[in-house]
Amino acid sequence: MSNIAVFDTSLGTLNLGDWIIMDAFYKEMDFLLKDSFVVRYGTHTPIAKSYQSIKTGYNFRYLNSTQYKFIGGTNIFKHSLLHANPDWNINLFDIKFYRNSISVGCGSYLESKGVDAYTRYLYKHILRKDIIHSTRDEKTKELLESLGFKAINTGCPTMWGFTIEHCESIPRTKMNNVVFTLTDYNKDYVLDQQMIDILLRCYDNVFFWPQGSDDLEYFNAMKNTNTIKVIKTNLQSYIDLLQTDIDYVGTRLHAGLFAISKKKRSIIISLDERAREIDKTYNLKCLERKIINDELESRINSSFETHIDVDLEHINMWKDQFR
Repeated sequence: MSNIAVFDTSLGTLNLGDWIIMDAFYKEMDFLLKDSFVVRYGTHTPIAKSYQSIKTGYNFRYLNSTQYKFIGGTNIFKHSLLHANPDWNINLFDIKFYRNSISVGCGSYLESKGVDAYTRYLYKHILRKDIIHSTRDEKTKELLESLGFKAINTGCPTMWGFTIEHCESIPRTKMNNVVFTLTDYNKDYVLDQQMIDILLRCYDNVFFWPQGSDDLEYFNAMKNTNTIKVIKTNLQSYIDLLQTDIDYVGTRLHAGLFAISKKKRSIIISLDERAREIDKTYNLKCLERKIINDELESRINSSFETHIDVDLEHINMWKDQFR
């Protein structure tokens, strides 16, 4: 039996999209994890206090004995780890815990100035050098390669099941019902109100799922919402809704990918680099938020097929390292 550590982005998160990513990770990696002793550590919180890092305790002994350490997806690589709340809560003092970590469908958020020297040092001393890393998009692949690592663009684990057969089973024409999302950290009251108004015109029943911790507060600030049904802020409530005849429209990327995984016709509204970067390679056919008023209604009322260009050869090549 192997010891495995998973740096789990769903622990301590304010975004249920991280739960969706990790749910896909555990399913896709079950061939390895089911016969291993797996310990989950959060990425949003440190493994140990600074004074604990000095001692060789249980955590260090276990992590030092692991065959693999996986980082589970999300927008984890940043241009700087010097700010107060990095998505991956690492620093110079606890490198020993994370050494030889392996990226699984991870993405990045990089500013034009590039990765600073401190952050570059941490990544170079934490990531494993003899394994090919899996990235969510081409930009993150190029980042890891620029740091001297081998990487392959597999897309996010949430997409690994999007085979041709799966996509062909997704309806092409709209349902009578729709579930939508908003994004609390990237508000646009004018454009998001336009989206809501269009959905109310196009569908008989409109549902709202709050994926983020403050999404409901943002929703409550919008107009014309009295007929919209709000579902509970947990993944099971969203799963239950997706078992009905329903479409997805919204600005939350992983709510959209999860809907596609449940064979639902989906329109993902892109408002940042995450959806855009994945769309470049995988043909998500995202709709830019700035053109919602011009194109969303016609997209909803049109017939379109879902055809996501997942590269199963890349995915299987990456997985074969651990078989």
